[in-house]
Amino acid sequence: MTSRTPPPTAPASGLQPFAQQPGHWEQQGNRARRTGHLCCGAWCTQTCEPVLIRERTCWGFVDWTVPAGDRLPECPHRIGVLTPAATRLQRLALRWLSRRPAQRLPLLPVSVRCSAAAVAVLGLVAAAAAISHGTPIGVAVPLMLLVPLLIEHVPDRLDARAGEHVRTVQGDATCRYLQRLAGLHNHLIQAAAGSDLDQVRRAAEIGRHQLWDAAGLLIHHDTRAVSSELIARERLLVQLAALITDLHSPTDPGSAPGGQPAGPAPQLGPYPPGFRRQSDRPTRTRTTPIKGTQPHA
Repeated sequence: MTSRTPPPTAPASGLQPFAQQPGHWEQQGNRARRTGHLCCGAWCTQTCEPVLIRERTCWGFVDWTVPAGDRLPECPHRIGVLTPAATRLQRLALRWLSRRPAQRLPLLPVSVRCSAAAVAVLGLVAAAAAISHGTPIGVAVPLMLLVPLLIEHVPDRLDARAGEHVRTVQGDATCRYLQRLAGLHNHLIQAAAGSDLDQVRRAAEIGRHQLWDAAGLLIHHDTRAVSSELIARERLLVQLAALITDLHSPTDPGSAPGGQPAGPAPQLGPYPPGFRRQSDRPTRTRTTPIKGTQPHA
């Protein structure tokens, strides 16, 4: 059994925005700058957050910030990992979470969705027409008020329900660590997509579970207390990536398909956030006072 297409010789150092879709980042970035919210000072009625672009992957989604200029963001703003072996309903929930963010209309003292404002205007016209044709006011007015409220609040309820199937990690330190693990997992996925080997496909499945478990540790636990478990999962992903590289490499370890030199072997990255090495911990020294003397106060 041979692979259809050789995978990369070494995994990427981390996630990159739309790495599998050339030119898509520039298109999405220009659109986000045109439609994104810009803070207008003291009169701003929205929570000023960075302009984000959501990239949907086969294992979850990644929210990227849009920096100034044409440079790429170095770290994701938010990473969501979908539960392994997801059902069709759970995948639909991921698609719902990966939709384009709704545009909001600033109205003092709150902001509302543009769709809710448009429906409110249309409802007002429809209610006036219905009343003119004999519909009771007690029926037309409540319906006119209920529909915009549903459009404004139902998506938030659906977001919360869909988020139960996705573990979302947010924060610079935790996102940087999970970004590195997701880069290793992407390497496994690319290798499994172009290989007929059962070992490669099994490695991708194991990597998916490790990514899901790592996201749970970063969310629900103190990273300092579970740093050893995070390191163990990263070490396993590195070993799987190295195994796949060996399976698809020729006999000569110094060469790769096409006569090109093989890439560097995957290695462990920096420690998880909050990790403290044993040598960094303060040690207590115990002294015994000499007979006839008093210890210092």
